[in-house]
Amino acid sequence: MKGDFQSGDTILIIASFSDSIVRFRGELIAEMINRGVSVHVAAPGLKTGENRRELEGLGAFVHDFRLDRTGLNPFKDTVSFFSLFVLMRSLRPRAVMSYTAKPVIYGSIAAWLARVPRRFALITGLGYAFGDDRSTTAISTVIRLMYRYALAKVSRVFFQNKDDATLFAQLGILSSRLPVTIVNGSGVDLTTFTPHPIRSGPLRFLMIARLLGDKGTREFAAAARVVRRQFPLTEFALVGWIDRNPDSIAQEELNEWVSNGDVEFVGRLEDVRPAIAACSVYVLPSYREGTPRSVLEAMAMGRAIITCDAPGCRETVVDGYNGFLVPVKSVDQLVIAMSRFISEPGLVLSMGARSRLLAEEKYDVKMVNSIMLQGMGIDLEPVNLVECHE
Repeated sequence: MKGDFQSGDTILIIASFSDSIVRFRGELIAEMINRGVSVHVAAPGLKTGENRRELEGLGAFVHDFRLDRTGLNPFKDTVSFFSLFVLMRSLRPRAVMSYTAKPVIYGSIAAWLARVPRRFALITGLGYAFGDDRSTTAISTVIRLMYRYALAKVSRVFFQNKDDATLFAQLGILSSRLPVTIVNGSGVDLTTFTPHPIRSGPLRFLMIARLLGDKGTREFAAAARVVRRQFPLTEFALVGWIDRNPDSIAQEELNEWVSNGDVEFVGRLEDVRPAIAACSVYVLPSYREGTPRSVLEAMAMGRAIITCDAPGCRETVVDGYNGFLVPVKSVDQLVIAMSRFISEPGLVLSMGARSRLLAEEKYDVKMVNSIMLQGMGIDLEPVNLVECHE
């Protein structure tokens, strides 16, 4: 695929959530533009607003389209599909890259029908339909069949961990002939997320996530309740929001945790760095991830990690080196890991320093983007911006 792109060629990136694009794909988009590629981005919610301004500030062209991110309304999804097809026929891009479930499925099929030469899918996580307790439901079966059909139309699939790639192969979703590339998540900007001194005083555990059951939100709150009985000065902060998802935490649950003093609910933050800087240890008891970006950001800022021995999560922690791995859904083991840091506070500093080293070795966004660009055939030389301005 070397030399597949030429300067001025167009790539269309399709996402389902406009808030994620700049944070998770901003560096990749900027690097594509720096290499002479014309980048167009399509996502719902980009008609106006800060996300649109930031993308245009990077030099991207922005397109809004309607997409029900979590619903299963056939009429609405058909409208979304045809709007993408019409956009592709208008732009005639050299390539399309889609990520998250519906953009991958509808975007890949639309790109095939629109005769886009290069079609890429980025699997950033498997979501609700791939939970262990939902493997035989009608919805999960339909979604898997749709994935199988859509991925048969793509040129290459990028996964963010080996477990997801293996599962797709075992389920017959991936053809053995389809090129696959494994990348270390979305990477993290090591110049934006830099080490920050850990405050003195009682330990503060932090979790950042959409408030979903599969993220381990309930386990975090339950562990906080237990730990605070023995160590009442310990703090537990929860950053995030209630998402429109079948697996979402109910507002009543959240209110109870806060009123009981189990957790401090910070809410949604545009910039999570102050929250990470204020914490001692970062916790994400998720059941499954692509590669959790929040964990990478906490590692880059020098924080020890507690996460689950689960796909996508286990890659970020060397157990006993930069943090602890606990079994999925195990509140007891989560409590033990938290108590270990409280009893041995020196681990907070030593493991936090090692997290930064791992972030530098594996998760530098520049390295991750280089692998992505190579896999897509974007090997154009970077533009000399100084010469261009002259």
